[in-house]
Amino acid sequence: MAATPSPNRRTTTSQRAPVWRWLLVAVAVIVLDQTSKWLVRQELPLGSSVPVTFFFNLVDIQNPGAAFSFLAAQPGWQRWFFTALSLAASAFIVWLLARSRGKTLFSLALACILGGALGNAIDRLLWGKVTDFLDFYLTLHGRQWHWPAFNLADSFIFIGAVLLIVDELLRARRHPA
Repeated sequence: MAATPSPNRRTTTSQRAPVWRWLLVAVAVIVLDQTSKWLVRQELPLGSSVPVTFFFNLVDIQNPGAAFSFLAAQPGWQRWFFTALSLAASAFIVWLLARSRGKTLFSLALACILGGALGNAIDRLLWGKVTDFLDFYLTLHGRQWHWPAFNLADSFIFIGAVLLIVDELLRARRHPA
């Protein structure tokens, strides 16, 4: 006689999806990020700016700080602080991924953040600073306002954060208080 599953124990493919699938997404983010930074370091002189459109330049900026050059002017301790912070956050994210196997959007968000955090941590470990190269700006009445330069790792961290918000909004809609 074959055992039949209990009606209370539904298992789907997404609930059993192994963590390694999300780790592969994070690795893909790291590969994209590191490849793009390598190309920028190879092709653009440090400090250069190449206009691409009327609102976007490719640049080569080496940022020893964090987002918006936070703590960039410090004497060097920030390298190790931000590296340790990235590695601690990454360990926590891997733990969350292991506990969230049935939550596809949530896991995708975490994988994007994980890949971005590790991509920037690799830069800090190898070079002591992060390569930023995406420079968006607005020109009005002859004046330009530039958003601080960033990279693909930063972009994936942002995308992951947006996906976390979307996931929470969808969860709240499904399960109103």
